[in-house]
Amino acid sequence: MANKKIGIITSGGDAPGMNAAVRSIVRTGIYNGFDLIGFKRGFKGLLDGEYLNLTVRSVSGTINLGGTKLHTGRCPEMKTSIGLNKAVKIIKEMNLEGLVVIGGDGSLAAANALSKHGIKAISIPASIDNDVFGTDETIGYDTALNTAVEAIDKIRDTANSHDRVFVVEIMGREHGFLTLAVGMAAGVEVIIVPEVKINRKELYMQLKQGFINGKTSLIIAYAEGCGSSVQFAQEVAKNTGMDVRVSNLGYIQRGGTPTARTRILASVFGAHAVKLLKEGKSNLLVGITNGKISYTPIKTAISSEKTFDIESYNILKKLSI
Repeated sequence: MANKKIGIITSGGDAPGMNAAVRSIVRTGIYNGFDLIGFKRGFKGLLDGEYLNLTVRSVSGTINLGGTKLHTGRCPEMKTSIGLNKAVKIIKEMNLEGLVVIGGDGSLAAANALSKHGIKAISIPASIDNDVFGTDETIGYDTALNTAVEAIDKIRDTANSHDRVFVVEIMGREHGFLTLAVGMAAGVEVIIVPEVKINRKELYMQLKQGFINGKTSLIIAYAEGCGSSVQFAQEVAKNTGMDVRVSNLGYIQRGGTPTARTRILASVFGAHAVKLLKEGKSNLLVGITNGKISYTPIKTAISSEKTFDIESYNILKKLSI
């Protein structure tokens, strides 16, 4: 009797730790008697029939690699009924026991749509933005956080040397979760996030007062979802008379060697994804809540919004004096 098969997809934006998650799913799956199929380039690979058989050895030496060896990408076709029906047909023809989808909000939506058509799908949240409801932390978030903090530490050196204000743009799409954590860890003076409306006049006064109080540099962590960081910096310079520079950290936040925390989280999430499929469960997001592994219905995760930590935001403001 042939082994049951599990499919794996890394979808959407890449995040450090995706390879560690794939490795965990493959090895846990094989341990439990499954065969593993890896689809290339996200859902496009599924629709194009582009896949490979994954073995214990094929995932050797991957836990420390950033990005995803399966490659990834966005697939607009999955948002259409034609694309979705084609995916369902392929999965059923391949006789897959289930599908593990590793990615962010868009990947969750695709997994939920497949579940409505009878496909057993489990989602693993992987996004540096940490904006997925149903988990306190996503795969890749801790790595991106450490990358951004290290970069700001270096920017601080040159800011101190020239008595400058630096606006550092942080990824996060329309949310400021990553920016808040980066700001707290890097000890920045100000964070600008979509969730909190700022008083521009008070901001300009705060920046001026910082130098009056003896600061030799000022760092502003600016969430990309707030608009153009260049335009913002120009407005700050115009209204304060200060020397303001912009540093957009960009895609370096999405790459690099995953941290130990990211690797551990990815490994645990992957093992639980296989556990759920073995138990016949589906349409669930594997997450971590209050330090413990949790399961959230995917339909709940995509219809709910994660709460911004306003308490930590207020703490940061007090620490920036």
